[in-house]
Amino acid sequence: MYTSNALKAELHERGWRLTPQRETILQVFQQLPKGNHLSAEELHDKLQDLGTPISLSTIYRTVKLMARMGILRELEFAEGHKHYEINQPAPHHHHHLICVQCNKAIEFRSDSVLKIGAKTAEKEGFHLLDCQLLIQAICPQCQRSIVPNA
Repeated sequence: MYTSNALKAELHERGWRLTPQRETILQVFQQLPKGNHLSAEELHDKLQDLGTPISLSTIYRTVKLMARMGILRELEFAEGHKHYEINQPAPHHHHHLICVQCNKAIEFRSDSVLKIGAKTAEKEGFHLLDCQLLIQAICPQCQRSIVPNA
């Protein structure tokens, strides 16, 4: 798990500093239950509920920065609607099955997907940082609401 000290060191190495807002955002993601993902807007609402007002623009900048640094994993569940989670290093790679109607997300592991990604990256001379598969589908509950008695 990424710590505040590790974030501070990495930011310092890049010429930035660990602001209280960045540390708070990291802590929220660290405390998320397994399998939960937050959009910037959901993170903003959560912080407001906790009495920690951080502007939405600061949240957007921070999650983008943390995603570029590899701390957070950016997931595009719906077109143009990004969610974030703590980026787990190997062997904790996982993939997502997303309902395009209700955005329900199910995480699953697949060693074969990771092997294919690693083999493809190596073949092309790339260094693999992350490998993720996003399957977009319609969950059983949403199928029933689309086609009654299905």
